[in-house]
Amino acid sequence: MKKEILINSTSKEVRIAITEDGKLVELFFEGPDLSRNVGDLYWGKVAKVMHGIRAAFINIGFPQDAFLHFSDIDSSVDDFSALLGDDSDIDEDDDDEEEEKPQQRAQSSVRTNTQRGRPPVTIERGQDIIVQIIKEPVANKGVRVTSKVSLPGRYLVLLPFSKRIGVSKKIFQFREKKRLKAIVRQLLPEGFGLIIRTVASGQEENLIRDDLKKLIDTWNDIQNSVKKIKPPSILYKDVSTTNSVVRDLFRDDISKVIVDSKKIYKEIKGYVDTTSPEFSDKVDIYNGSAPLFDVYNIEKQIEESLQKKVWLKNSGYVVIETTEAMTVVDVNSGKYAKSKDQEQNSLKINSDAAREVARQLRLRDIGGIIVIDFIDLYEEQNKRRLHEELRREFRKDRAKITVLPMTDFGLVQITRQRIRQNIFHRVSDQCPMCDGSGRVQSKMAFITEIERWLQRYAGGGGSKFVILCVNPLIRHYLTSGFINRILRLCLKYMIFIKLEIDEELPLSEFRFLTIKNKTDITEEYGM
Repeated sequence: MKKEILINSTSKEVRIAITEDGKLVELFFEGPDLSRNVGDLYWGKVAKVMHGIRAAFINIGFPQDAFLHFSDIDSSVDDFSALLGDDSDIDEDDDDEEEEKPQQRAQSSVRTNTQRGRPPVTIERGQDIIVQIIKEPVANKGVRVTSKVSLPGRYLVLLPFSKRIGVSKKIFQFREKKRLKAIVRQLLPEGFGLIIRTVASGQEENLIRDDLKKLIDTWNDIQNSVKKIKPPSILYKDVSTTNSVVRDLFRDDISKVIVDSKKIYKEIKGYVDTTSPEFSDKVDIYNGSAPLFDVYNIEKQIEESLQKKVWLKNSGYVVIETTEAMTVVDVNSGKYAKSKDQEQNSLKINSDAAREVARQLRLRDIGGIIVIDFIDLYEEQNKRRLHEELRREFRKDRAKITVLPMTDFGLVQITRQRIRQNIFHRVSDQCPMCDGSGRVQSKMAFITEIERWLQRYAGGGGSKFVILCVNPLIRHYLTSGFINRILRLCLKYMIFIKLEIDEELPLSEFRFLTIKNKTDITEEYGM
């Protein structure tokens, strides 16, 4: 499989596209209104503790307090004010294992008597705490944070409050795992843990040493900042989206990184030359006259990702609808009927749909609960084949995913880790006309609503002169014809109505004002 990273830069934003065999599978945006904050560290203050939902809300200086679930609280540090001293308060656990045993983790979490089988945590209102953002805000929800701090580098991830040394599961060779763990044990200072990343496989000791030194220096700077500032304050800003993509995703399986900006090219080239010189030849600058994303057919694929209906190659189509609670995908056959066997036709369309839906979920960055309504299959063998097809496609996804088997109604339920807002919310705003519903009130219903208002106004003994403000499109509808609709209302209720345009009004709203001082009286005679 040929994988490429394409980076397009304009004066307002940077777009990073990841393709597999020419197909767009992931898309990232970076700009003034699309700044990345996942990975940032804050020195916050606990604003509220709610034991009923096992969560706390942390003031980190955002308009909304950050959400901290009790399961995301690191119990290895009893009091973050210890960071103000010379030594960090770190539990002394054996670091020979890749992961702590569940029993050890549970025991370290217990601070007081157990309640309902769950260990309580020590966190109080007004307490100072270091937190790291792990999820961006979604809809009306604020950011989600954790106190289990980690600092990612090119080859390592530093865990300041852990004693654990872990190795990426994608490093399969036992000897290589052993070599890497031996290297980091020699270099890692006491009181720290870390995770060895996939890209570290086969790397020289000096590169790993340099990466670790940078991470330790960064953490020391963070500790010094804690001593000087008061919460809420930012302690550490993670790298930009562009640099994070190169740092985290530029591995052996990437054949090319193509950039159309000289400035970004120099940044990436310098970073790669320092950290992974063997990948240096894979970084290219694009000098063509046509836009980079047009040449690689990215623009068209981005446009398709914003549509509800996605056509499948040589078969049917899928419709993707996202609500606040979940995303629903409907698979349709269209006019496809290649085989005389209905079961085979359904299996073919469902298989194509499974591959496309997996790609679209990655591309659109859709998280939460996803329900796919496949075309009915009657043979259990075919249902299992489709389930395996979905699982195989989702292995390409970096997000955590659970795929349940198909139900008797042909439904497949999926949960996908949500970290960022999906692409639809990042590149579009809610329609001011329909308020996001996708539909507007009919003109007849709108006229009826105005007439009801006039009935209440006439019965209330108000003035015989009013101003009616409407959207320009509605004004055209009200004034069309010789005896137009607004004139009929004037004659019926014996009220003179002066019509005015308000371009900011949605199609389904109107405002009535008094003639004298233009006081808004819409609500006074509303329902």
